[in-house]
Amino acid sequence: MPEPTDVPVALTVNGTTVRLVTDPARPLLSVLREQLGLTGTRFGCGLEQCGACVVLIDGTPSYSCTREIGTLAGRSVVTVEGLGRDGALHPLQQALLDEQAGQCGYCLSGITMAGVALLARTTRPSRDEIVAALDRHLCRCGVHNRVVRAVQRAGAVLEQATARTGDGA
Repeated sequence: MPEPTDVPVALTVNGTTVRLVTDPARPLLSVLREQLGLTGTRFGCGLEQCGACVVLIDGTPSYSCTREIGTLAGRSVVTVEGLGRDGALHPLQQALLDEQAGQCGYCLSGITMAGVALLARTTRPSRDEIVAALDRHLCRCGVHNRVVRAVQRAGAVLEQATARTGDGA
């Protein structure tokens, strides 16, 4: 039963319109994990310091641990679960596997989302651009060089796909 403070919120999550009745101050991360069952986005610090909770909001990497669901009405949210198409992984997800960039993997969903946003802007980011895009993500396993290589690899795959189709897909 909804609480008296709950309000309806409609947004798009991974391409699907979602209608919720919830506390508007509830963190997006909580809604994703507990109400929608999308557990790929992780809770790390809860303070916008580690990047484990990063999702794309209207294409921009955003912390979901502190973002209130009430601020997202009509917006588009993409989580790591929403990246693949037709049963295939997103090129960055595949490249992260190919480069063995995941150790414990706890940080990887947030890193993936930031990398996807970077690759949407440019398929040939420089090493410095990749490092800057991923700077706010903490990884204690030390796979940073592998992640950088994975972003570069995925960029090359996306660039080839663009050349073949002429439209970026």
